[in-house]
Amino acid sequence: MSAQRDVSQLEQKLQALKQSVLGLRPAIQGSILKRTIRRPDPARPGKTKAYGPYYQWTRKVAGRTAIQNLTAAQARVYARAIRENRKLDRIVADMRTISLRLLELTTPGVVRRHRRTKAKKALS
Repeated sequence: MSAQRDVSQLEQKLQALKQSVLGLRPAIQGSILKRTIRRPDPARPGKTKAYGPYYQWTRKVAGRTAIQNLTAAQARVYARAIRENRKLDRIVADMRTISLRLLELTTPGVVRRHRRTKAKKALS
C-alpha cells in the first residue's frame, strides 16, 4: 500500500517538473564575462587607463571554446538565458532521480539469493 502511495507521489512530482519545463524561457549554455582592459595612458605617463567594459559569451562548440563579443544589452539577455539553462539542468537532474526511483518501485528485479554459509569442518 505504501509503495503505491510512493509511486503516486513520485508521478505527481514528475508531472510538476514537466510543467515547470514548459514555463522556461530561452536557454543557452555558456557564461558571460565582463572584461576591462588596463593600459598605460599615453596622455599621462605613469598612469593607466581603463577601457571597457567589454562583454563576451563563452561556450563549448564541438569540444572547443567559442567566444562571441556582446553589447551590454545583449549580455543581459544572454545572462538570463544562461540562468534559464541552469534551471533546466536542475529540473532534468530531479526528473532523472525521480524516474530512477519510479522504475525501482514499478519494475520487478532480480531475486536476491541468500548468502551461503560456510560449511563447518567435521572433526575426525
